[in-house]
Order: sequence, then C-alpha cells, then structure tokens
Amino acid sequence: MAHESDFAPDEDGLQNALARLIDAKLRRGTAHGDPVAPLPVPAQWPADGIGSRAALARLADTALVEATRLDHAGFFAHMDPPTPWVTWAAAQWAAAMNQNLLQPDSAPRARLLEQRVVEWLAPEFGMTGGHLVPDSTLANLTALWAARDLTGARRVVASAVAHVSVAKAARILGMQLVEVPVDAAQRLRADLLPADLSDAAVVLTAGTTATGSIDPLDAASGAAWRHVDAAWAGPLQLSSHAAVLDGIEGADSVAISAHKWLYQPKESALVLFADVAAAHECLSYGGSYLGAPNIGLLGSHGAAALPLAATLLAWGRVGLAARIDADMALAARLAARVAAEPALELWAAPVAGVVVWRPRGADPVAVRARLQDAWVSTAVVDGQSWFRSVAANPLADPDHVVDAVLAAMSALARDTAAGRY
Repeated sequence: MAHESDFAPDEDGLQNALARLIDAKLRRGTAHGDPVAPLPVPAQWPADGIGSRAALARLADTALVEATRLDHAGFFAHMDPPTPWVTWAAAQWAAAMNQNLLQPDSAPRARLLEQRVVEWLAPEFGMTGGHLVPDSTLANLTALWAARDLTGARRVVASAVAHVSVAKAARILGMQLVEVPVDAAQRLRADLLPADLSDAAVVLTAGTTATGSIDPLDAASGAAWRHVDAAWAGPLQLSSHAAVLDGIEGADSVAISAHKWLYQPKESALVLFADVAAAHECLSYGGSYLGAPNIGLLGSHGAAALPLAATLLAWGRVGLAARIDADMALAARLAARVAAEPALELWAAPVAGVVVWRPRGADPVAVRARLQDAWVSTAVVDGQSWFRSVAANPLADPDHVVDAVLAAMSALARDTAAGRY
C-alpha cells in the first residue's frame, strides 16, 4: 500500500522529534509565548501535504519554543502545572497504540490499568470507585447526573463562587440552581443553606478558582446528595495538609482534576463515588455492538490512565506527598514575602496553595501588563481586582515573581509621571 509507511515507526523522525522536545525543555525560554505571532501554517488547508517530518519541523517552534513555559521560575499564575517527563513518554505510548476503553477487545489491559489507578486513589477520599473523565467539568456533571437519577434531586445548591461547571451541569440536567452566599473567606455560609435539602444535591467546593477557599465539607448533612468539587485542592488529601479536607470522606461523590495537582497532561480527571456500584449502574448504557456497558458521559475513551499510573508508580505515595507539600511551601514563601513588602498587600494567608495579593495604590491589571519575565493571573474578589498566584509550578521562584512585580510597579509609576499612561 502506498501509505503504509505513515503507520509504521519512522525511527529517525521520532528521534528527531524527541531531540527537539529535549532541546526546547532544556532552554530557559520566556514565561509565556506571544499570542499575536503569526502561525507557521497557511490560512487555507493545502491540497498537497508536505510530509510528516516537514510538518513536525514546521510546527516545532509553535508547539515547543513559543509555548508558555509552565516550568519557568517566573510562572506563578494558573492551576496548570508543568508535567513530569515520565508522562511525556507514557502519553506518547498511549497515542501510538490508540486503545479504546469503550471496547474490552481493543483495550483489555488499558481498562484494567484505569481500574487499578482508581482502586489506588478512591479509598483515600472515602470512595469505593469511579472512573476517569477528561476534566472536572465532566466529573461534576457526571456526579450530579447520578445524584439526580438516584435520589430524584431537583435542585443543585452551591456557593455563589462555585465553579462555572456547576451552573452548566444544573442547566444541562434541568435542575434548579440555588446559590448560597459566602463569608469573608469565600467559603459557603452553611448557616444560610436552605432548611430543607431533601430534594437537593449540594456541591461543596474544595479549592475555589479565585482564592483556593475550602467550604465546610461536613455541611449539608440532610441533603439528598453531597458532592465535593475538589478539582483543585483534592490532592491535598494525599499530602501532609489533608486536615483541611476533613469531611470529604462523608460525601456521596468527589471530583478531582488530575491535570492540576497530580501534575498530569490535559485531559485527566476522576469522578469518584461512595457507592460506585449504584452510581455506575445508574450511568450505564448498553448496545448490541458493545462488549461491556458504556458507563458515564464518554463513548470512545483513550488510555488516559497510563501517564497517571506511571507518575503514581514512579513517585509513590511518599513522593507525591512531598511534591504537593513543596508547592504548598512555595505558596507560604510567596505570601510571607508579600506580607513583608510595604508596597504590596496580601488578601489572606493561603489555605490551598492559592496566593491572592496586589500592589498598593496601583491597578493590578496595569502592573501585570508591564511584567517582564514573570507571570501572575488576576481574579476579582468582592468586586476588586487582585493578583492570583497558584502554587502549581514546583520550579517557581517567589522572590523572582515579587521582584518582577516591584519592577513593573516602578515602570508604571514612571510612565504615569511622564504622561505615558
């Protein structure tokens, strides 16, 4: 066949691609890429291809050199970690073999591996099982789908700062969304929950997006279903900081983003259930062409557990805890440095590795626009703009980031004095 070579390993091509990856990762690079730089591909899809090696060469800078460096010392911004090298290899294996967990015939070992990873993690949260999904948006939707069908719940009750995926899930499932006010620390006010929760699925957040705040996870004991959206802070249960998640083991379901604090490539998350047999039966669909029931939202589903299994096996329980603890220590260092700087303001001591801070007397957005060789995100808390620095990058340097912000503040002051702002 004329094209069979496309489906056989090109040893030189693969080695060259690996060499480009290694070279790019060894470069220091900049904190983030240029969003307006022209792409090295034509606006219209060409009729004639340029070949696999040429295509990779054309795209190498876009994919590697010009990509945002999540491992840069100055990147203290989002809930997106750099990934360990073991996941690069495992993800490549998964892509090469292209297993489909929808069918036992096409992925018998991959199915067993996903089950084993879930068996490792679920008991840590008081759950009996679950499955992988691409992200916690789908994990939350899956959990609330089970809640609705198993309990007859008609309402979703969550804090006013719950993740947007909770509102999406309520709308998709045809359930009423009830938002509960939060306290000064951005935690759900348990005293303001509806008195009758017998028809409600209550979502408690473990690590809000803006501030990393954790709701009282033992709240809403009278609810028809209690779901914990632990997309961000869930892995703290595997660290020395597990006490901040007290109560999570009493939930009916838990969502965790593995591509956050488990350091996995996108897209990797888990939805876990206290009674997995009931939940999976509720979420199962069959078909004459299937060798096993199709559980949950996904149809075809790749071997996403392979990079996660490799990471958990490589690091072990102790190694993973050490890495999460180290990130928490970075957040504490940043908060301490901010608190010690008269020109800076700390919103509150970080609870789950999210540091909220800002310059005094200057617009955070304007300062951020002048940052050089560093990157912070922004968030609006109680109607005010703040910097938001998430401890997801083990290679981040808090002093580097603070020094860059102070320099940007000086640049803004000079521009303002000169009438350039």
